[in-house]
Amino acid sequence: MSARTLPLLFLNLGGEMLYILDQRLRAQSIPGEKARKDEWTDVDRKRVMNDIITTMFNKKFMEELFKPQDLYSKKALRTVYDRLAHASIMRLNQASMDKLYDLMTMAFKYQVLLCPRPRDILLVTFNHLDAIKDFISDSPGILNQVDETFRRLIETYNCLSDGEFQLIRQTLLIFFQDMHIRVSIFLKDKVQNSNGRFVLPISGPVPWGTEVPGLIRIFNHKGVEVRRAEFTTAGNYITPQREGSFELYGDRVLKLGTNMYSVTRPVETHMSGSSKNLASQAKENIAPNPLAKEELNFLARLLGGLDIQKPTGGETGFRLNLFTTDEEEEYAAQTRPEELSYKVINIEATQEPGRRAELFRILGELEVAEPRPGSAEKGEDLLALMDGL
Repeated sequence: MSARTLPLLFLNLGGEMLYILDQRLRAQSIPGEKARKDEWTDVDRKRVMNDIITTMFNKKFMEELFKPQDLYSKKALRTVYDRLAHASIMRLNQASMDKLYDLMTMAFKYQVLLCPRPRDILLVTFNHLDAIKDFISDSPGILNQVDETFRRLIETYNCLSDGEFQLIRQTLLIFFQDMHIRVSIFLKDKVQNSNGRFVLPISGPVPWGTEVPGLIRIFNHKGVEVRRAEFTTAGNYITPQREGSFELYGDRVLKLGTNMYSVTRPVETHMSGSSKNLASQAKENIAPNPLAKEELNFLARLLGGLDIQKPTGGETGFRLNLFTTDEEEEYAAQTRPEELSYKVINIEATQEPGRRAELFRILGELEVAEPRPGSAEKGEDLLALMDGL
């Protein structure tokens, strides 16, 4: 596995999370002068986005993230995004957070599968960061944080060989290989089958630097071309006009990683039968895995410093509902296989485990935004909206 994969996985999944949150918050926003205190406004949306992006691109956190290291387990990575989502005034319930994570992972999995060449994963990452910069274009301080990460990406990855990017791509595919969640957008566009597996195209642009299939060249021992033969291909291939920019600013050309929620349409997720079977087969044994327990200890140590402030009195937190109705959300929470629901396990760690512990310690120490007075009536479960996707 590649030790350079974690930053790309974290940033791309984080970008997809921000796309979804922005879409749901915009859909529920009410003009400020007309909104009741329990309704979302555009000011609330911007505050949520700013808070999460500020936490996500914290300088110390990024420094630890970019150090060579193995990928986290699915449960550990999910815990990171749970903390990120709660780094603002927004609150999501368990079912909604599960749904949000499903959407994030399936979107990025599809993007990795479609990348014409392994190096283009970096362009996908740049597309996510370009969109994130648009979210905070009127906040120079936060924008500078994102630009610093942008420069770090360029410095770290532009010099890697094609072979190293191939190893990164394989590491990502191994991470996603057992995830087959059906998403309505993909189903409607017929890029995903009913079993949750993606349909890959056999036509379109070929990778930059390669030629359209259909021609065989034969060379002699001196390297001189002596004969050509043509053959018919099943796909309709075209040559890309130019390569995407790997600089801080520029045309990425590749559209993978851009915001697919910019066009308003419902997004639903469904567990396929094969995924349920895989989840049952992967159910943890009664005897805990020592390595898994140690990793959770790391997380508890690193995230332990982050205490979510609970509203006092009769107030509740902002609620974001991704379902059409509360009944749908409750039903989704009840019917979701227990093996696929992620629960935060609080374990008191007794030792500092090293680099990974340092990464989560930094995340745990980041300040969590508290609801302003009178805003909590918008609901106690903002993350619940994610379940409707």
